Amino acid sequence: MENTSELLASLAATRHAAISLAMASSDQKNAILSDLAIILEENKLGVIQANAQDLANYDANNPMRDRLLLTEERIQSLADSLRDIMLLPDPSGQVILEKQLKNGLHLRKLAVPLGVVGVIYESRPNVTIDVAALCIRSGNAAVLRGGTDAWHSNSYLVSLIHQALEKNGFSKELVRLLPTDRAHVSTLLTATKYIDVIIPRGSDALIQRVRRESLVPTIETGAGVCHTYVAETADLAKAVPVVVNAKVTRPSVCNSLDTIVIHANKLSRFLSLIQDDFIQYHVKIHADPRSYALLKAQAYPYLFEASEEDFGREFLDFACSIKVVDSTEEAILHISNYSSRHSEAIITEDEAEANYFLQAIDAAAVYWNASTRFTDGGVFELGAEIGISTQKLHARGPFALEKLVTEKWVLVGNGHVR
Repeated sequence: MENTSELLASLAATRHAAISLAMASSDQKNAILSDLAIILEENKLGVIQANAQDLANYDANNPMRDRLLLTEERIQSLADSLRDIMLLPDPSGQVILEKQLKNGLHLRKLAVPLGVVGVIYESRPNVTIDVAALCIRSGNAAVLRGGTDAWHSNSYLVSLIHQALEKNGFSKELVRLLPTDRAHVSTLLTATKYIDVIIPRGSDALIQRVRRESLVPTIETGAGVCHTYVAETADLAKAVPVVVNAKVTRPSVCNSLDTIVIHANKLSRFLSLIQDDFIQYHVKIHADPRSYALLKAQAYPYLFEASEEDFGREFLDFACSIKVVDSTEEAILHISNYSSRHSEAIITEDEAEANYFLQAIDAAAVYWNASTRFTDGGVFELGAEIGISTQKLHARGPFALEKLVTEKWVLVGNGHVR
C-alpha cells in the first residue's frame, strides 16, 4: 500500500513519461494498440480467471454484477474496439488554424494531448481498456482508479497494457492503476502538479464527491436519470417496445430508462400492453397516484406507491417510476426538474410536438421514437468512449477520442519584438 508521498512520486513519474507519448507518431501509438489487441486475445483465460476472483465476492442476484462480468465474447469485443480506435483519426497534432499575421509572425493553432488524464470509475473493468486505449491513441498518459470490486480484473488488464507499452519501447508508467484506498482519491483530486483533468465515471455519489473536492479540472460523466415521454399522439406499437428496450436490456447502465412519463389519455392502454413484458423481467414499478390505481386494479405484482425520491432517481435495476401528465408542457417541466441531462426521449407521431420537445429539453442526447439505450460512443460510431458527459464545457454526450485534446498556439518569428 502506497503512502501519500509514494503516490505523489508515482504520479510524478507518470507526468514525466507522458512527454514521450505526446511526441509519439500516430503509427507508434497504433502499434501499441495493435499489440494490446493481440495480447488480450492471447490472454482471455487469464482475464476470465482474474475476473472470477472479483465475481466470487459479488452478490450473484445484483443486476450491477453484469457491469463487472467479463466473458470471452466481451474480451473479444474489447480487442475489436482497440482495432476500431486505430482507424479513427489521430486528434493530436491536427492543425486547427494557420496564418501569417500582419506583423510577420507565423501562427498555428494545434490540437495537443491534455497530458495526464485521471479517471475514477466503478465496477466496469472494460473501462480500464477503453480509457487506456483512448488515452494512448490521443497521446495522453492515464492514471486509473477503479473500484475495489474489480481490483483483480483491473490489475490483470493493466499488466497486459504494460506489456504492450514496453514491447513498443514506452514506459509502463504511462498507464498507472492506483490502489483502491479511498484516501488516495483525495490525493489524486488535489494533485494539480501532476494531473491535468479528472473524469469521474460512476454513481452520483462519486460524481458529487469529485465535484466538491477536486482542485483539478473535472469533466463529469456517468449518472443518467433518463425519461421517456409517451405522448397523447404516440403510436403504442412503437412506444411499448421502445420503453421495454430502454428499461430491461441492460438496466445497470447509465442510458437505461428510469422514469416513464405518460399522457393521461394513453395511460390505461399503455399499461395493459406493457404489463406482460415488465412482469417477465420482474420490473418494480414505483407509480404515482393515477398509474398506481390502474396497476393495482390490474393486479400488477411488483407495484409500489412512488415517493418524491423515486423521481430523479437512477434505479440501475429492474425498476422504474411512472409520472402521469396532462400535456407535453407538463411532461417537459417534470423532466426538466428531475433530469440529469443525460438522455431523454419522446414517443409521438406529431412532428411539431416532437421538435418542440427536442428543442425544449436540455440534455446531452434527445430522441424521437427511439430508445435512450443508443447513447453510446460506439453506437454513435465514435469508437470507444471515456463516458457520457452530462455537462456543457469541453465535452457533452459521448466523451470520445476527439475530446482528449486541448489547444496550443505556436508562433514563429525572426527576432520579432513588441
